[in-house]
Amino acid sequence: MSEMSRILIVEDDPSLVELLRYNLESEGFDVSVARDGEGGLEAIDTDDPDLVVLDWMLPNMSGIEICRQMRQRTATKTTPVIMLTAKGEESDRVRGLETGADDYIVKPFSPAELTARIKAVLRRAHPEQAVDSLDYEDISMDLETHRVMRGERAVKLGPTEFRLLRTLLEKPGRVFSREQLLDRVWGRDIYVELRTVDVHIRRLRKALNGTNDTDLIRTVRSAGYSLDAAKF
Repeated sequence: MSEMSRILIVEDDPSLVELLRYNLESEGFDVSVARDGEGGLEAIDTDDPDLVVLDWMLPNMSGIEICRQMRQRTATKTTPVIMLTAKGEESDRVRGLETGADDYIVKPFSPAELTARIKAVLRRAHPEQAVDSLDYEDISMDLETHRVMRGERAVKLGPTEFRLLRTLLEKPGRVFSREQLLDRVWGRDIYVELRTVDVHIRRLRKALNGTNDTDLIRTVRSAGYSLDAAKF
């Protein structure tokens, strides 16, 4: 992977959570945790994970129901899901996969097996992460040389604006909240005020937009920003 993948674990067994967190973080993943079904749905919205490790049996709401709701939402319709369960019957596996899970692992299992399956699912779900460039409309970004072009014009960006544009380019049309952009661009361990995002968005717009260029960065009132050529 070209950058740290974000894994959300939705599991109510504290000892299993800590075991998985330790092993996944050791492999370089950014891990967040929810302890029940309702918290899982909320975390899926706020954390914007690249993959969800989802227990079948959860307090408040089952993993099957969470997976079903994810597949009904545009923003999470394609987010990979690996189901964890003590149910080993073929009919249960089929039900989990038919609900929309990408993979299914029966307890007990080894952390190494889960890690291998996560990597395999991410490779299938995000083949674009293996490429060397990102493109949208007339904007192109070379991930190897860090060169950005707007049509035939070279765009000079600072490191923060580059990471900000990269985040938007990876999911065109998706609205990122300021909190999500802070996490992805600055990291969770650094305190940065929300308005800092607005400052860097203005800098990015100024760098991207020449006299006759369309502003492709859309401000969504009370929600955040997206890279979107559509007019609203």
